[in-house]
Amino acid sequence: MSDDQNQTPPDRLAVNPRSDFFDAEVLQRGIGIRFKDRVRTDIEEYCISEGWVRVQAGKTMDRKGRPLTIKLTGPVEAWFEDLGDNPPVAKA
Repeated sequence: MSDDQNQTPPDRLAVNPRSDFFDAEVLQRGIGIRFKDRVRTDIEEYCISEGWVRVQAGKTMDRKGRPLTIKLTGPVEAWFEDLGDNPPVAKA
């Protein structure tokens, strides 16, 4: 990874280990997400370039017992929480 990649989170990331976009090493650093100008802590997956986040749909489960998620569209910003109070922000 270059220094620039170490400063901002990836364009797309998921917390589900079954996802192709899951990265435990990146998640351990702590990711801050701002969606539609509001900091969110309930994001399951995000994509900055496509402008969407995926969140749990309440306590609803799919037929395999996994939480059901819904996709919300809008501006997404992400940053590493381990970089202090004024970290570089990845946004589209």
